[in-house]
Amino acid sequence: MNIVLLPNLTKQDAALHTGRIAEKLLELQSSVWMHMPLKREFHQYPIRFWSDFDEMISQCDAVIAIGGDGTIIHAAKHAAHAQKPILGVNVGRLGFVAGLETDELELLELLVSGKYTVDNRMMISATVGKADGNITYHALNDAVISRGSLSRILDFQVSLNEDTICRYRADGLILSTPTGSTAYSLSAGGPVVDPSMECMILTPICPHSLLTRPVVFNANSLISAKADSGSEIYLTLDGATSIRIESGEQVYFSKSRLSVQLIQLHHKGFYQVVNEKLTERRN
Repeated sequence: MNIVLLPNLTKQDAALHTGRIAEKLLELQSSVWMHMPLKREFHQYPIRFWSDFDEMISQCDAVIAIGGDGTIIHAAKHAAHAQKPILGVNVGRLGFVAGLETDELELLELLVSGKYTVDNRMMISATVGKADGNITYHALNDAVISRGSLSRILDFQVSLNEDTICRYRADGLILSTPTGSTAYSLSAGGPVVDPSMECMILTPICPHSLLTRPVVFNANSLISAKADSGSEIYLTLDGATSIRIESGEQVYFSKSRLSVQLIQLHHKGFYQVVNEKLTERRN
């Protein structure tokens, strides 16, 4: 089995755990691949280092991302484009999308032997209507429209399938997938949604109305949002990529053509994981 390792070496002990994972996979007779820039850190292992990142992903059997949720989500987008399954190993804090903790590496034997399940997670696409053409982005957790550096309330017009359905006065709007329902959307008061479902959750950020509530839309919906003109507005995808939205530009949200295949090596239910991540680690 050809397995790509994508570690985030800025995380504490990530290099240590990446070495442990590489050793375990090699012990299980798997071929371990890495991107060439990592050779200096892991040259002591019999790893195949690739100079062409995209080719490496397209030729592998599975991807293992080592880091926190942000690392795993970033790696998952590469895996989704190549239609490859991905396993997240948590060396961050919560690790909601991780399928393995660093004290569970013996379960890698299940990966190599093919005794694992795959959760298909929907992604969301955000299309910005630019004057010179539309630009589409993809997110696994969420897409957020929010203000820039000025502390200013925004007025949003939200449409469903081209029909205006509501207006919000808020600091921003979050459009999240079920996977992202336990991320920023949850902090802003959104519902926890089982990731096996397919839907989009609209959650306002600090709404200036007691009657404003999050809304759950069918996954086949086309949702658009437009903020008042004259405001500095940004579209942020999965907390990483940020795009300036110019005055008058509309953003369209829909189910992405891409999906992420998350590898699961044990049989914990979603709500058991939620309880562990949000309750036990808080104590």
